[in-house]
Order: sequence, then C-alpha cells, then structure tokens
Amino acid sequence: MQTHDIRKRFLDHFIKAGHTEVPSASLLLDDPNLLFVNAGMVPFKPYFLGEQTPPFDRATSVQKCVRTLDIDEVGITTRHNTFFQMAGNFSFGDYFKREAITFAWTLLTGSVENGGYGISPDKLWPTVYLDDDEAEAIWRDEIGVPAQRIQRRGMKDNYWSMGVPGPCGPCSEIFYDRGPEYGVEGGPEADEDRYIEIWNLVFMQNERGAGGAKDDYEILGPLPKKNIDTGMGIERVACLLQGVDNVYETDLLKPIIDLAAEVTGRAYGAGNHDDRGSAAHEDDVKFRVIADHTRTSAMLIGDGVLPGNDGRGYVLRRLLRRVVRSARLLGAEEPTMGAFIGRAIDLMSPSYPELAEQRDHIVSVAVGEETSFSKTLAAGSKLFADAAAATKAAHRSTISGSDAFTLHDTYGFPIDLTLEMAAEAGLEVDQAGFTGLMAEQKQRAKADATARKTGHADVAVYREFLDRGPTEFTGFDELVSEAKVLGLVADGARVPAATPGTELTVILDRTPLYAESGGQIADVGTITTGSGVRLRVTDVQKLGKSVWLHKVVVDEGEIAEGDEVLAAVDAGWRHGATQGHSGTHMVHAALREVLGPGATQAGSLNRPGYLRFDFHQGSPLTDSQKRQIEEISNSAVEANYPVHTFETGLAEAKSMGALALFGENYGDVVRVVEIGGPFSMELCGGTHVAASSQIGPVTLIGESSVGSGVRRVEAYVGMDSFRFLSKERALLAGLASSLKVPSEEVPGRVEQLVTRLRDAEKQLEKVRADAARSAAAGLVETAEPVGSTLLVGGRLPDGLDANGLRTIATDLRGRVADRAAVIVLFSVTDAGDGTTKVPFAVATTAAARDAGIKAGDLVRETAPLLGGRGGGKPDLAQGSGTDATGIETAIARVRELIAR
Repeated sequence: MQTHDIRKRFLDHFIKAGHTEVPSASLLLDDPNLLFVNAGMVPFKPYFLGEQTPPFDRATSVQKCVRTLDIDEVGITTRHNTFFQMAGNFSFGDYFKREAITFAWTLLTGSVENGGYGISPDKLWPTVYLDDDEAEAIWRDEIGVPAQRIQRRGMKDNYWSMGVPGPCGPCSEIFYDRGPEYGVEGGPEADEDRYIEIWNLVFMQNERGAGGAKDDYEILGPLPKKNIDTGMGIERVACLLQGVDNVYETDLLKPIIDLAAEVTGRAYGAGNHDDRGSAAHEDDVKFRVIADHTRTSAMLIGDGVLPGNDGRGYVLRRLLRRVVRSARLLGAEEPTMGAFIGRAIDLMSPSYPELAEQRDHIVSVAVGEETSFSKTLAAGSKLFADAAAATKAAHRSTISGSDAFTLHDTYGFPIDLTLEMAAEAGLEVDQAGFTGLMAEQKQRAKADATARKTGHADVAVYREFLDRGPTEFTGFDELVSEAKVLGLVADGARVPAATPGTELTVILDRTPLYAESGGQIADVGTITTGSGVRLRVTDVQKLGKSVWLHKVVVDEGEIAEGDEVLAAVDAGWRHGATQGHSGTHMVHAALREVLGPGATQAGSLNRPGYLRFDFHQGSPLTDSQKRQIEEISNSAVEANYPVHTFETGLAEAKSMGALALFGENYGDVVRVVEIGGPFSMELCGGTHVAASSQIGPVTLIGESSVGSGVRRVEAYVGMDSFRFLSKERALLAGLASSLKVPSEEVPGRVEQLVTRLRDAEKQLEKVRADAARSAAAGLVETAEPVGSTLLVGGRLPDGLDANGLRTIATDLRGRVADRAAVIVLFSVTDAGDGTTKVPFAVATTAAARDAGIKAGDLVRETAPLLGGRGGGKPDLAQGSGTDATGIETAIARVRELIAR
C-alpha cells in the first residue's frame, strides 16, 4: 500500500466518522517552545490550552512534523526520520476512551476493501497507563485483545503532557509485532525494536503543574472537559504495510536512495539492516542521510525556511550540508542537490501540491547552499592543512579536539571529513576531546531550549481574557475608541490598580492600537480617562492571536480595573506606519515586475517612514534594476491608486491572484489589500493608506544579501524620503563647490581625482620598491655565516607588502644561489585601523634545503614571536604578524634554528 494511499485512508476513515478535516499547518508556527512543529497536536494547542474556542467538536489531520534533536543518529537507527507525517484524530469534549480505541482498531484491522489497513489483530499489542483499568477493560472486553497482549507501563511511557503546565493524561499506545527475527518475545516491555509503536492515543483528562522530567510534576486535578489527541506515524505504518525493513526503504524515500546510488556509483544495501545499527554498513547510513535530509530540506524550504547561521536557518543549512557531504563521501564529484531535491518534490507533491508550485524556488535555495558549501569545503581543507602542519611541527601525531571542533563549529567542516583527511596525512584526531566539546554545546542548547519553555508560563494570568474571547480591533476605521479596562498585569500578576511610574500590561475590551504582526511594528499612543488619568502606550502585542496586550507606563493618575477609558493612536505615528506598510506592497509589486514572479517575499519590516523587504533572488540587483524598481514604485504613487481592503475565503483570495507569504499560517477567512487593481494584491492584516499618493516619494537606500538566495532592499517613504534626498542634494552641492564644477560634472571630476591618486600611489610604491631593493642589496654585503650557511636577513623600509617581500627574497636568493643560504626579510605596514602589520618572507637556496633547512618550518617557528602565523613550501614561505618589536628576536630564532 502506497504512502499517499495510507494517508488518504486515514483521513477518509475519520471524515466518515464525523470529523472535520484540518489541512496540515505550516512547519513554522508562532510558538515560543518550538523551532518546528514536532507533533500532530501542535496546531490544536490553543484549543487544548483554552486560549481559543475550537470551531469543531472533533477533527482529523495529517500534520507535517520535523524533529531534529538527533540529527547525527539519522540513518544509524532505521525507524526515525527528521521529517515525518503524523496522522491524528482529536476530540474537544466530545468522545473519549471507548470511541478513540474503537476508531483506531477498526482502521488498523479493517479490510483493505472496506478502506482499512488490513493488519492482523494478532500482530497488535496495546499498552495502558499503570492504573488505567478503564482503558484495559475496553481493550480486553470490548475490542477482544487477549489480556496477555495488554501491558501496563509507567508515566515515562504512558502518561502524556506538553512539557509545560497545562493539559495532560494517560495514554494507550499500539505496537506492531514484527516477528522473532527482529528481537525477543515479551511485548513492548521486552523489546521495542521488535515491537514498534505505530499509534498513541492520549486521554487528555487532567491538568499538570510545573516540573521538568516526564514524570516529575504534580497532577493538579481534572480538566473541565475530557479531550482526545492521537497520533499515528504514517511512515512507520508504510514501512509495515510495504513489507520493508526500515522507513528509508518505503516508496517516499527509497527512490531518492536509488538516485543517489546512480549518481555516486555505489550500491545501497551492502550492509546489515540491523535496527540497532550496530553493524550497519557505513555507505547505507550515508544513503539514508541523503534521502531523509533531502526530503526534510524540501519541506522546510517549501514552508519558508532559508539557510542561515542560527535557529531554523541553521538546522536547514546543517541538513543540506550533510546531504552534500554524504554524497561526496560516496564518490559524487559533480553537484547533486538539484537532482535530489527535484526527486523529493516529485515524491511528496501528490500530498503537498504546493511543493510543485514552489519547485523553482526550493531547488534554487538548495542548489545555492550546495554551491556555498563547496566553497566552505575548499576553505576548510586549507584550514585543515594548517592544523595538520602545526601538529606535525609540534612533533605530535594527533590533531586536537579543539581544532577539530573549531573546523566543525566555526567553519562548518564535517568531523568525518576531518577524520578522513587526518588519516590520509598519517594523523589521528582527538575524538574524545571533540565529542566533549560537542556535548557541551548540546548541553548549552538544551538549557536554552528549557529556558524557552517559559513561553506558556504566564498564560494562566491571562486565561480569563482568552476564555472571554478576542479583543475587538477598531483601528482599521478609527484612531480613538472608547474602551473598558478588563485587567491590569504587573510583574506577571493581576493587580487591581496602578499609580504613576508603574510599568504594566493593560487588557481592553476594544482598541484602535495595532499589535505588532506581519512585519509592521506596533502603534504607540495613549490611554486616558476623563478624570485625568494618562497612560503612555509603548508597545502592543498579541496573545494567542486574539488578545491585545498594551504595554504602558502610567504618567498621571491611578488606573483601575473596570475603568472606562479612551484609547488613542498617535496619529502621526500611524500615518508614517501606513506609509511604510503600503510602500512595502508597492516595492514588492515593482520587484516582481522587474525580476519576475520568483521574487517572492521572504520577510519584511516597516515602521514610520521606513521599509525593509527581503525577497528570493540569487544575485545582486544591478543599478539599472534598482532604478526601475524605484521608478515603478513612484509611478504607482503618482497614479494615486485607490487602496481597497476586503475579507474573503483563503481559496477565493488565491484564485483572484492575491499573494500570500508562503509558510504563514492563514485562517479560512483572510483580509486582502488591493492597491490599484492588478498592480498589487496581497493577504495582509496591517494598516494602510487610503490611496497610493499618500505614501509619498519612495527612495531605495540599500540592497544587500541576508542569506543564501535571499536579498534585502531598504527604502525611505514620505518625509523621511524627502529628508534623505535633501541631505544627498546638500552633499552633492558641497562637493560641487569644493571641486569648483557644476553638479552634473561632479562624478567625472571625482573619477579623474581617483585616477590621479591611484597613479600617485603606484609611483610611491615604485619608489618604495627601489629603496627596498637598494637596502636589500646591502644585506648581502653584511650577511653573516651561521656554520656553513649564510644568513641574509633584516628589516627593509616600511610599506612593503607580502608580494614585494617575496619578490625581493627571490631576487636575493638568486644572488647567493651557489651556496647554502637563508634569506629572511621583514617590513612594517599601516593596517589602516591605527595598528601595524609585520609581513615577512623566508627563502632558501637548494644547498640549504639539502642541509635540511626548510623555509616553511622557519616561518612557523618564528611567526609567534611576531604575534602572527604563516607557512609555505621548503623553498619559499611567508607570513604576517602584528608586533614589530619581535623582529630582532625572530632573526635570532632563525639563526638558532640554522645552527641547530
């Protein structure tokens, strides 16, 4: 049975049972506890936490999930993926244990002809929580599972919570017996490699308190409503129904492995498929890494993630680089990422058609990262060579764990490549030291993740407001609104009143103040009463996407819960904010007109008078393109297009051509902002001008790269644009006055001056070189013998760079080529930041090298005395330091080494 069919049968089964199908949410949700969605219930958390009222009593979904805690273990164990699909059914106070168990059993054991999976009942083993007599009785007496195949387990295995205070409850897991060839008998308690979990039924009936570990928290009491949350692993069921040994050989991953085998010339399956991975062939692991990480990368890029150096971007970058590295180690010499990602899109798009729609973008991002990493590998190879040379120079045979970790962590150089290259160089690597440093890094990351789990800690204080319903936002129609103070929160606790000087959070029943979202920063304004109370609003944020939290400072009077107030937006601030936000839409439309539809949004920020827009593009904008974007934007401003906003269904909006920020989690009803009909139409919840002319002039002020395949433009609008242009005009006028030419001739005059300056610098460099050669000639006359070797050394005139020193050293070597000689030259240059550089070069004649004197060794030994480093070949080497006072000591060290 194909995986897409397994997925469809699950949804059909529960739809027939009265469940509402909920499409998979994006892998990226606004949740402080999660980097990615990692479980099927995550999109439903607001309902389980009581933050929102569910629009249905029962639901079903197949949710995209990513778990990346054990990336390094992928492919070693054969039943874990970084990306997986979690099928689930959910009840919000509707049905409970009996129905949940029955629904799962009938789907698993029902005949294929009737829409089931056709699994033999004899293969299934349920587990229940220690004291859950009710669940055991249902399994035994109503479903008919023999008592000896029902096992009771403790909190770590069969009690579920979200890891933070909130809903929790016992669960019942369903395991499949793969047979004696996979392990010992005795059920899940005896061997979870033979008995593999395929479905977890959570009976959410209690509320838990604070605590860390899975079994280290207090059960506070029952929930007002009993809920059901289940999760069935699509990939694991596919593995079983397709009769393959592991999840990497199912129909959605094996074709990627087959492609990898084709392009690398290696065979998959040459090793043992033991599920513990103890004897797995190293090549098999690499093939599985390629398949798993390629698919996960395609799904992440499709949901809006881009390679970066932290957070989600770092995870994606690491996945892509592991694919490139694995392909390289398998023997691939040409780029492979485009083919791998394309195959993953083909395999997954029947269930996720948006991947096919985004094919060009997804492939472009992945290929761009492969190109970038290829350069990293080249740079890492050079750094490794330096580390290996230093190790040998110190007469050691082991590269330090610190060096290996630096290569891995700072430069992205994989440890297995370090090991491979070390072996080729006849060296070892301190793997224990490397592993220790990696463990410390993981511990820091784990501690940081634990600290982030305070995201829902303060929800309790706002629970009443969440249950009450959403704040009424009036800011689209008015800037001043009458409102009532529903609550005051200071230092994480409710307070009845607050006096001047207090900083606190105010919850109103309605507000005109915009809460930060969609790239638009929050409004500022005031909250006042008729009795002279004045609160200064400094920030506005949303809780659960429904309750507005006003961050305020009490300036005058005493504010109390229940007060009737006037909430007002700073009109000047809002005007500038609407200019920035509408200007962002204009620039986006102009970018797409100039660059094509592939220039989709990757992020934005707008504040009064300013906008920043990130977009997908592999190369910098040309000057001509920037002028076109600016001209198109300002032409739209001059056209005075009307700005219309309306609400409609998500599907209807997309069919009209409205642009959505890919990866954003939209509801069924969306707000569309239309500027000038077809010119710009986007899904947007922000505030905007009434007509495009109100944006004022748009001036691009910068364009730069912010990541692989992503560029950023920045612009001023309105009066900020005018002020910027005014300063530029004054600057140009000042230059014209200084150069005594008309403004239009300033560029040509400046170019002439730059050319003359460059010519002067070349002449100065020639004078320096001539002086240096003259001084160098004198060094030969004053050279000193050290044993049978002649030492020609000293400091040349300041200002010579490394190239100049190397040229002179080579010239001097030619003058004494008939004997054993070492040439050591130094100079001092201005680094341009108030410090100096000390470049130096060492050359040896053939007779000196025959005597065992190597230029590279001399440079590595003396460089630290100058506060620097260097290296090179036996005949010519060079380096650079920062301490000119060490020159005499360095010459003395060279003299000592020659003598030795």
